[in-house]
Amino acid sequence: MKGNRGRAMLVLLAVLGLGLTAVGAAFWFRSGAATADNSLPTAEAREGEFLVIVPCRGELMAGRSVQVVAPLNVPNLQIVWMATPGAAVDRGEAMLRFDTSGAERQLKEKEAALSQTLAQLAEAEAQARISIEQNLLELSTLRTAAERARLETTKAETLGVLQAEEKKIEYGLALDKVKVQEAQTGLVRAQSNSRIESLKSVAAKHQAEVDVTRRRIAQMEVRAPSSGVVNYQMNYSQGWMNAKPFKVGDNVWPGSAVAEIPDLSSLRIKASVEEIERGRIRAGQEVRIHLDPFPEKPFPGKLDSISALTEQNFEWPPSRNFRAYGSFDSIDPRLRPAMNGRLDIIVDRIEKAISVPARAVFARDGKPVVLVAGPKGLKPAFVEVLARNPDEVAVRGIPAGTRVALVELDAKGAGARKGAL
Repeated sequence: MKGNRGRAMLVLLAVLGLGLTAVGAAFWFRSGAATADNSLPTAEAREGEFLVIVPCRGELMAGRSVQVVAPLNVPNLQIVWMATPGAAVDRGEAMLRFDTSGAERQLKEKEAALSQTLAQLAEAEAQARISIEQNLLELSTLRTAAERARLETTKAETLGVLQAEEKKIEYGLALDKVKVQEAQTGLVRAQSNSRIESLKSVAAKHQAEVDVTRRRIAQMEVRAPSSGVVNYQMNYSQGWMNAKPFKVGDNVWPGSAVAEIPDLSSLRIKASVEEIERGRIRAGQEVRIHLDPFPEKPFPGKLDSISALTEQNFEWPPSRNFRAYGSFDSIDPRLRPAMNGRLDIIVDRIEKAISVPARAVFARDGKPVVLVAGPKGLKPAFVEVLARNPDEVAVRGIPAGTRVALVELDAKGAGARKGAL
């Protein structure tokens, strides 16, 4: 009897132990589940106007800009100073300077050659005047002698026949000397004029070279053709793969585009629109522009235009998209070309809509559902989706202020990030 009573006592103790273990496990599971429920991230459903948008990525571009090109016919262009990229410049303000040391050295050489030629020209002109004056004086003397010989021939009636003939011969010789001197004077004049004209031609050539060199030096300081911000172009001298914006020390081809000054008042965003979204948008719709450098401030504007055909992009994998152009209602002075951002095209407005984060909507039995947080944990609530944006969803079926979970629970009650609708 005692042995049976002991065995019964042992069985009773085992049963009590198993019961206590089950109660503890259940308590632990419930407390763990509650902790898990309380630790899940939630968000509050809010009521207000819901903007249905078509989002698309893009970048800012200027509708109008002025190119800044390197001077033409100026060799050996090397940048020695440049305005800071993105800096504001006024019309006529210096923005680029090229190395002028070689041109200034050439200018000194050409000015020295010009001075030497001008000195030779002045000497030739003075020598020509002296030679011509000497020949004219000699010619005048011979003409006077010829005139005297002619007067002697008029005395033939009072002279003998032989003397009269001698006077005629002397007169003829005097006339010949006059002709020879006239020819000599003309030759000297022609030679002097030829040398002078030759030296004038050389001087004009040197003067033209000096003027060209001076113009080149003046062109080596490039001034802004208009007011705006400086945007330097890419330098492809090292190949397309190594292209970088122009910088100090780079050599520039004459006449090549070095920079551009965009008109900031013409800034607009150029974005890619998926083909499936094309039918929902049209020119004139309101837009909100969100730029990556200023995420806290949306810029209102209008949708200016949409490309008639799709355009091929150069990304991988390649795709074709429409191009949408959005303008700003007002230009912020901080905006610059090539800033990346998002263009949200407003296609509809829902007044007094209940909106929740897109992460809070899940699928249960093929229907949209949200997990509503309450005192006893989370419970599913089926909702109707009215509109959907990338970050938020307009729903019907829950009141404003409802706390909804942002992650879905798995079968064990733990938070598991499932794919939201």
